Parts: sequence; structure tokens; C-alpha cells
Amino acid sequence: MNTPELSIDGAIATLTLRRPEQANRLGPDDLAVLAGHIATVNAAPEVLVLRVQATGKYFCSGYDIGRIGATREVAFDEVINALEDARPVTLALIHGGVYGGATDLALACDFRLGVTGIDMFMPAARLGLHFYQRGLERYVSRLGVDAAKRLFLTAERIGAEEMKSIGFLTHLVAPEALVQTADALTTTLAGMAPIALLGMKKHLNRIARGTLDVADLARDTARAGASADLQEGRAAWAARRSPTFTGR
Repeated sequence: MNTPELSIDGAIATLTLRRPEQANRLGPDDLAVLAGHIATVNAAPEVLVLRVQATGKYFCSGYDIGRIGATREVAFDEVINALEDARPVTLALIHGGVYGGATDLALACDFRLGVTGIDMFMPAARLGLHFYQRGLERYVSRLGVDAAKRLFLTAERIGAEEMKSIGFLTHLVAPEALVQTADALTTTLAGMAPIALLGMKKHLNRIARGTLDVADLARDTARAGASADLQEGRAAWAARRSPTFTGR
């Protein structure tokens, strides 16, 4: 069926979109599979980093326009929101064009690594489609309201350099450097103290959309403060060695 595939290797999980002949567009079955994969990753405490990648020429062309309005087990926005809320830190490896709802899939990730020569556009207004709340919020919080208006209201196509300048991409590299850059970032993230890493990822996203839970933040801050990892981090810093964190 070529639905999205999940693999887990220790602290690193990888989601791969596998419909290259259809520019990796997503249908109802794909949404249900993606939701299940995200739930699986959330239930795996050893996973600290989730990478989203794709096969073929394009990264993803969004939801299948011909299936809009069709019966589906999971709504598109529910899956993208679940990706933003996923417990691990998330990376999108954007090796090709990213269009429509896939632009929000990328924005839901914590880091978005792209290569020169790619492009993006959001055709919602051209299709008569009103985008959903958190997708609009992600555009505004990541890109600013002016860039969000330009992309949503004009359906303008922009290239890689501008994607980087407005904040859509966090990294812009040559195509041959994408995997190496992603691997280096993954290694850095996986080497951080899990309690602090995952807690701050969660709360930074909530701050960005104006939904910070102050009590939950206080609990996570206190948990990190009482952790063995904090003691290990301090000891490693003093000894000028690499820390070995356990997530406790």
C-alpha cells in the first residue's frame, strides 16, 4: 500500500513517506497510519528524536485534493497537530518540493532542514479551502503574520532561499549535505538530557501558540531540578567530559 513507514533505532525514530509516484500526497489511509506511528513513538520512552523524510523527487504535496470531503478515520489537522505535540524532538528532512498541507506538516516539526532548489506554496485560497486553526497559528508563530498572509492569501510559490529567510527552513544546505547535517543535529539532540530536552520542546511550542500551562511547566522544571541527569550534567561540565544521561 506504500503507506508511511516507521522505523525505530534506539533513541531515533524515522517516518518515511512512500508514494513518490504521487509526489507523496496523503490520503485517508495515510493519515490513519501516521496517527498510529506517532502514538507508537510517543509510547517509546527511549525515543528522543523523530525524523520525517520522504522518497522520490518531492517531499510531500499535502492531502489528496480529490479526497477532500471523503470519509476518513482521522482528520488531517488532527495528525499534524499530533506531530507538533509528539513527545520527541522532530526533524523534517525536506529534499524536494513541499506543497499545500505538507507545508504545515513541516512547520509542525521542531527543525526543518531543506536543500537548495526546493520550493513551496500554499494553494488554500485558490482551492476555496479555509485552513484550520492550529495550522494558521503555526504559520503565524513560525513565519510572522505578514509572511503568513502573503503565502495563504496569494498562493505564491517561493524558493529555498526565501523559505530560509522567512523562517520556514531552520537549515538550508546543498542536497548532498542534507543527510550529514540531519545526522549531526540528531546526534546533538539525542545527547541532551531527556527530561530537560523534551520538557522545553513541549513548553516552547505551547508558548508559541499562547497555550502555556504554567503549572505543568513548574512540574517539569522541578522534575529536571531534582533529576540525576542534572547532577551528571554538572559533574561532566566540571570534569570537561561528555555527560552520560539516563533520563532519570
